[in-house]
Amino acid sequence: MKIGATVSAANGYTQAVKTAISIGADTFQAFSRNPRGGVAAELDLDDIAEAKRLMAENGVGPILIHAPYTLNMATAKEASLEFARDCFQDDMKRMLILPSEMYVFHPGSRTKLPYDDAIRQIAEVLRLGMIEDSPVWVLLETMSGKGSEIGSQFEELRDILDAVGDFYGKKRLGVCLDLCHMYCAGYDIVNDADGVFNKLDDIIGFDRVKAVHLNDTANPFASKRDRHARIGEGFLGVDAVRRVMRHERLRGLPFFLETPHLDVNEFADEIKLVR
Repeated sequence: MKIGATVSAANGYTQAVKTAISIGADTFQAFSRNPRGGVAAELDLDDIAEAKRLMAENGVGPILIHAPYTLNMATAKEASLEFARDCFQDDMKRMLILPSEMYVFHPGSRTKLPYDDAIRQIAEVLRLGMIEDSPVWVLLETMSGKGSEIGSQFEELRDILDAVGDFYGKKRLGVCLDLCHMYCAGYDIVNDADGVFNKLDDIIGFDRVKAVHLNDTANPFASKRDRHARIGEGFLGVDAVRRVMRHERLRGLPFFLETPHLDVNEFADEIKLVR
């Protein structure tokens, strides 16, 4: 089982790999650019080559690249939609160079856009940006359902997958589970993980699930709110997280801690706990 944390790649991917190793992780998640958006830094090919060497030497990976939170493919605002298109297309090109074959993003918030139009728009952005021969898995993240957020229900993720269709998605368009988001969206992984995962399999197909965001939640069941907590310090609790991590459906998947810490080194104790 691969377990990692969210680390910064602002000082290069070689440093990100070293940070992951130093905290006892054998994988990690990093943002493609500043989480709040903006222009991505130019890639350093020598740095990436060294990062790949270190990853191979230390058994690190597969790593997960996270899109900025400001990427909203479901927006009704033209300027925001233009950013989503440009950012996603740029990230897909960068993914061909980065030491990763998994990319995760929040499906988006539709605000004033009708649901069907929002689904069509997300699919259009995906079809425009995905590169057909790329080895990259593009992952829709399960969401908590706050406001007009899309992706809190498995049916919503299925609608996006269906809208993208056979163009490319059936091979490389998948799902990243987020434990906090799922529980707060109304999926009771504490008392009925079997039922939740069977439902996911029926609606989406568990072969689409490629990664898991590992966290506890500061908000209660079905709250439709999104606030992560450290493992064992929220409404999930250590025992429930342990049962989920050991679940046969998740066997072989990488887990990425997304828990609140002031310093990345604080992840070390949490990685020991979940191992």
